[in-house]
Amino acid sequence: MKIAIGCDHIVTYEKIAVVDYLKKQGYEVLDFGTYDNVRTHYPIYGKKVGEAVASGQADLGICICGTGVGINNAVNKVAGIRSALVRDMSTAIYAKEELNANVIGFGGKITGELLMCDIIDAFIAAEYKETDENKELIAKISHIDHAEVDQTDPDFFKEFLEKWDRGEYKD
Repeated sequence: MKIAIGCDHIVTYEKIAVVDYLKKQGYEVLDFGTYDNVRTHYPIYGKKVGEAVASGQADLGICICGTGVGINNAVNKVAGIRSALVRDMSTAIYAKEELNANVIGFGGKITGELLMCDIIDAFIAAEYKETDENKELIAKISHIDHAEVDQTDPDFFKEFLEKWDRGEYKD
C-alpha cells in the first residue's frame, strides 16, 4: 500500500515520526513535505497529497498541520478526495466504513504522533461498508467536486433533509 503524507512546518517532527512508523510497518510512503521548520503554507501540501490520492499514485493520504483544520480543508478541495479531520479511532473508522474516506487529517499538536499512529492503523484496517445509502451519500458528495449549476439550487440537499426529518437516518 502506498500512503501519501504532507504537513506544514509546525508539525514536521510529528510527520517524520509517523513516516518512520509507517515505513516500519512495511508501507511505501510518498512524503510530499515539508521537511523542516521554515514557515510554509499548508494548502500546498494538502493539494499535493490530494492529487496523489485522486490520481491513484497513492492508495490513501494523511495530512497534518497544527490543528488539522487548515490542511484538511485544503485537501478536500481536490476533486475525488473525501478527507476527515480525526482525533480518535471511532471517527477514523466511521469515515472509512461509511464515507469511504481516502484521506485523514490530523492536528499534530493536538493529537500527537503516538495516537496518530494508532488511529492510522485503525483507519487502514477499517473497510468501506458499501450500502445503497452510503453510495448515495458519497455520490452526492462527489457531485460537489465540480461546480455545476444545480449546486446553487437552495434545494440541493432537500432529498437528504427530508429523509432526516422522517427519521430515516440513524446516527
